[in-house]
Amino acid sequence: MNTQSSNMPGSFEAQTVGPAALSATRPLYWSVRRELWENRSIYIAPLAAAAVFLVGFLISMIHLPQRMRALSTLDPAHQRQAIAMPYDMAAALLMLTAMIVGAFYCLGALHGERRDRSILFWKSLPVSDLTTVLSKAIIPIVLLQLLSFAITVALQFIMLLLSTAVLSASGGNVATLWTQLSFFHMSLGLLYHLVTVHALWYAPFYGWMLLVSAWARRAAFLWAALPLLAIGAFEKIVFNTQHFVALLENRLNGGAEAMTMPGTFPMDPMTHLTPGNYLISPGLWLGLAFTALCLAAAIRLRRYRGAI
Repeated sequence: MNTQSSNMPGSFEAQTVGPAALSATRPLYWSVRRELWENRSIYIAPLAAAAVFLVGFLISMIHLPQRMRALSTLDPAHQRQAIAMPYDMAAALLMLTAMIVGAFYCLGALHGERRDRSILFWKSLPVSDLTTVLSKAIIPIVLLQLLSFAITVALQFIMLLLSTAVLSASGGNVATLWTQLSFFHMSLGLLYHLVTVHALWYAPFYGWMLLVSAWARRAAFLWAALPLLAIGAFEKIVFNTQHFVALLENRLNGGAEAMTMPGTFPMDPMTHLTPGNYLISPGLWLGLAFTALCLAAAIRLRRYRGAI
C-alpha cells in the first residue's frame, strides 16, 4: 500500500507536467494556423502560378518531339541547358511568386489587424505579442519557402512525366530527357537555394517590412520603401558614394557565398554548393542580427500600439 501511495503522486505529476510542457508551443502553432486561415493567398497564389505555367507547358509540348530531335546535334552541356530551361523557369516563377506574396503579407500582417481593429480581440486572448509576431515571421521565412519547394517539385515532376509520355508516343528519345535531367539533384539544389537565399538571406527584408507594418498608420508600402531610397539619395548627395545601394544590391542578389558559381541557376549540376563559406560569411549573421532587432522592435510596438 505504501509503495502504491508513494507512486501515485509521481504518476499524477507526470500526467500534469506533460500537457504543461506542450502548452508552451501550442499558442505558436495555433497562431501560425490562424495566419494560414486568414491569408489564403499564401497558398492560393503559388498554386495559381503553377497551374498557369502548367497550361502553357502543355501547349508548348506540341513541338517537343521536334525540339528533342534538334537538340540531338548539340553537345551534352547545351542539351542539358535547353532541356532544363522550362523546369528552371517554373522554379523561378514560383520563387518570384513566393517573394511577392511574402512582401505583401509582411506589410499587412500587423498593420491590417490595427486598421480593422481586430487587434482588440486578439489582445484579449492569452497569446503574447512575442508569439504573435514570431508566428507572422514564420510565414514568409519558413512556410512560404517550404510551400514553394513542395509545389515546384510537384510541378516539375508532372512536367517530366508529361514530357516522357509525349516522347514515348511520338517515338522520341526518352533516355536523353532522363539522362540530362537529374530530378533528385534539381530538387536538392532548389531546397538549398530556398533555405540559404529566400529564407535566411532575405530574412532582413521580411523583418524590416514587419517592423514597418507594426509602426505605420497608413501606406505601409511607402514607409517601407521611402527610408531606403532616402538613405541612398542622402549618401550619394553628401558623400558621392553608393555603399548603401551596393549593400542592398548584394542582399537582393542573394548570398554569393552559398555557391562557387553564383551566375548559374542553383539547380544546374555545374553549380558547386559551398555551405561552409555561406555559414561563416559576415553578411549572413549581420542580416540575421538585423532581422532579430526588427522583430524585437515590432513586438514592442505591437505591445503599446492599439487600433488605428
